[in-house]
Amino acid sequence: IAQALAGEVSVVPPARMLALLGQALKWQQHQGQLPPGTSIDVFRGKAAVKDEEEEKYPTQLSRTIKFGGKSHPECCKYSPDGQYLVTGTLDGFIEVWNFTTGKIRKDLRYQAQEQFMLMDDAVSCMNFSRDSEMLATGSQDGRIKVWKIQAGQCLRRFEKAHTAGVTCITFSRDGSQLLSASFDQTIRIHGLKSGKTLKEFRGHSSFVNEAQFTADGHTIISASSDGTVKVWSLKSTETMNTFKPALGSSASEITVNSIHLLPRNTEQFVVCNRTNTVSIMNMQGQIVKSFSSGKRQGGDFVCCTLSPRGEWIYCVGEDHVLYCFSVSTGKLERTLTVHEKEVIGITHHPHQNLIATFSEDGTLKLWKP
Repeated sequence: IAQALAGEVSVVPPARMLALLGQALKWQQHQGQLPPGTSIDVFRGKAAVKDEEEEKYPTQLSRTIKFGGKSHPECCKYSPDGQYLVTGTLDGFIEVWNFTTGKIRKDLRYQAQEQFMLMDDAVSCMNFSRDSEMLATGSQDGRIKVWKIQAGQCLRRFEKAHTAGVTCITFSRDGSQLLSASFDQTIRIHGLKSGKTLKEFRGHSSFVNEAQFTADGHTIISASSDGTVKVWSLKSTETMNTFKPALGSSASEITVNSIHLLPRNTEQFVVCNRTNTVSIMNMQGQIVKSFSSGKRQGGDFVCCTLSPRGEWIYCVGEDHVLYCFSVSTGKLERTLTVHEKEVIGITHHPHQNLIATFSEDGTLKLWKP
């Protein structure tokens, strides 16, 4: 009988179930339904999960991470699953932090052994793949490295990604390509498999400060110090559109710091340039809404980030003040002085009301409502 049965029954290795469970948990983490370090109750099938938080602007300091004077962070990102906060410093170190305690994460074995991910020059930009498994970092000398964050190992290196510092880097949606922008005035696409540069986009007449894939994945949108935002065809690498966000006579060369696609309306994006006004623009180049710091002096914006659902726009001015704009009311709802020296950047947690700002004063500060 056993023999006959064996012919009819197929066996799945028990590990398959664990793999499926693991993938399910990973997805929940990625969606932000599992907070970092939450233990999961396999029997009830749920963790201690909060419902979607209401988006609120920050009012108080939660943690300060101090770096040495020579080694302030040049870039910083949260992973899409909300588990990690990673910084890249002036001296080339890439460090993964526990943002609740403000300490280096020792649950990553390589960091516990004091072996950090490292670049040869200042780490100028970074970004995660969508599944939070890979981290790409760009440096001041034009190189790019791709890391496996769990193991801290370098998966790929692009020695000549650009001929000058890399200003911005992002993974394509499927994680097979990297899009980078640079001080060398170009935007390039690199293949992770081949380790080669696949495409180049030329047309900006100054530094390219940011490049992003649009939601449909067929076009790229970029911001430059030549005062323009350009939309490019991914297929032909040609410019499809050029916009000048700054208005007025002196507007010719006002640096565009960054662009941010609105999460809930991907046909529109936020443009932050070196003025006291930040705008929402559509893909036709029309300004839909504008928000101003209201300051004549020192109120020009240096960096900007959006809340996860795009309800808030957070800009930091030359005056080291954080300006919190509500998209729905169009009003400046709150201001907050965040640092003593020049602020380098700002980034928002993917699903918690937690903002990180970092500065030349050698600190990274975490702000909460």
